[in-house]
Amino acid sequence: MRRSSVISRRVAAAAVSLVLASGAVACAGPEGTGAKDGTPGKDSGAPRKGGTLTVLNSEPQTDFDPARLYTSGGGNVPSLVFRTLTTRNREEGAAGTQVVPDLATDTGRPNKDATEWTFTLKEGLKFEDGTPITSADIKHGVERSFAAELSGGAPYLRDWLIGGDTYQGPYKDKKGLASVATPDARTIVFKLRKPEGEFPFVATQTQFTPVPKAKDTGAKYEEHPLSSGPYKVVRNENDGERLVLERNAHWDPKTDEERKAYPDRIDVRSGLDEAVINQRLATSTGADSAAVTTDTNLGPAELAQVGSDKALAARVGTGHFGYTNYLAFNPKVKPFDNPKVRQAISYAVNRTSVVNAAGGSALAEAATTFLPERESFGYTPYDHFPAGKTGDPEKARSLLKEAGYPDGLTITLLHSTAQNRATSPEIATAVQEALGKAGIKVELDGQEPNSFNEKRWSVKDAPGFFLSRWGADWPAGGPFLAPIFDGRQIVTNGSNYNHAQLNDPAVNQEIDEINKLTDLKAAAVRWGALDKKIGEQALDVPLFHPVYKRLVGKSVKNVVISDWTGVLDVSQVAVK
Repeated sequence: MRRSSVISRRVAAAAVSLVLASGAVACAGPEGTGAKDGTPGKDSGAPRKGGTLTVLNSEPQTDFDPARLYTSGGGNVPSLVFRTLTTRNREEGAAGTQVVPDLATDTGRPNKDATEWTFTLKEGLKFEDGTPITSADIKHGVERSFAAELSGGAPYLRDWLIGGDTYQGPYKDKKGLASVATPDARTIVFKLRKPEGEFPFVATQTQFTPVPKAKDTGAKYEEHPLSSGPYKVVRNENDGERLVLERNAHWDPKTDEERKAYPDRIDVRSGLDEAVINQRLATSTGADSAAVTTDTNLGPAELAQVGSDKALAARVGTGHFGYTNYLAFNPKVKPFDNPKVRQAISYAVNRTSVVNAAGGSALAEAATTFLPERESFGYTPYDHFPAGKTGDPEKARSLLKEAGYPDGLTITLLHSTAQNRATSPEIATAVQEALGKAGIKVELDGQEPNSFNEKRWSVKDAPGFFLSRWGADWPAGGPFLAPIFDGRQIVTNGSNYNHAQLNDPAVNQEIDEINKLTDLKAAAVRWGALDKKIGEQALDVPLFHPVYKRLVGKSVKNVVISDWTGVLDVSQVAVK
């Protein structure tokens, strides 16, 4: 069992607010909406350089060190400063789910079995001080992410790289990590313990940011990280609560096809109340007219206000981040060991009432598959327990009778007390009411967030029935299905995300076989087929996929929203 890989993906889901704050996580949104949905900032005239873009966020951009950040696709604000070997394609919609070169000339060249990946750096790359960026800087950036004092980033490499499971970082081990080789100043080679066809996606993480050894100040590096991107940090107050970025004169746009970097200055202000953020964006006066948010959604009440105001509605971006909210079963606990009981619950669920509890169809889309409805994930439509939009209580009662419960049964549903409209009381109550119509009495067990997470992530203490959710670190099926259904990733002494504790050799083998594929489209088809096959066992009940609705200031132009992060890409924004 490879615990580090498990932890990395779990943290992404648990900390999706952090991911989204950084532009992803975790972890970070809106789908490219185009003219059909009215993407904001699409008025006539080409975007112009200049001005100041303000970012209003609730969560501070803490630990602004590339080793410590946990992002998806390099993050949002972080990717303005930190370039990586690869990055997300900065285009709207499905095109934005593609991984593209960043510092590297391509997305990596694998050997025959995808256990070795080679990258070549572009020519002319420089840090903010004018010194050249070399492969040795990439290697040092990767190696320092293993240091205990710089923990927090995605630890895939700890599991994937040969020797990564015991390496303690360059401050303790001066010899470095042999599985990261730099045969010359522009070439870097990664040697893996097992095939990983999705390695180009991992190379978008900020741990692949170049850090020159001579300028590495360890835990203090976040105070002035050396920029490789279009902006440099000139001010960092209260651990990321206020970040001010200005142009990096040594960034060459000829080496960077992804970041447009229109504004001269970017002022990130965090620690704000979400209602205040949305009010400021709606009012859009002064500096707020050229403001955006990377972590604050509109709620139902605010959407009602927007719906009656055409000018406001024109400034709302809509998108989707790869995320699924679902009911989880622990088949080790009775009566959920009985497949017919799980099937009965699947039929009884009223997804319309669940969607309404999540904020309505504008903020949630009903789900019958575990994989999100995106081609990049391998989405394959299926509904093994078709209950229509409002549930099928009669079919559920019939299955309960077959299961030995002709008079119904009483069960407990664990949920969080956090008002997040995902694992919260509103969702739990909607489930309770629907199951009640099928003769299933549901007693609600609301726990504060920490206690709720501890219980649902525990092999020993996990209840039989609870609300859960999962988000992927990148738009592919691997980081979605493997942590949830790979039996080798069951963690008995820590946080476990394989709620069903499924350990099916056939499933495990198929995961390994798909991981060998470097043809990501072919891999996506296999992930979709695996999702459909696992779904037959009724180990969970997919409920809904969230939708993100976010306002921008009235002077914001060129809003680009992809299916990778689901939120606007700050690197593309211009201000009037």
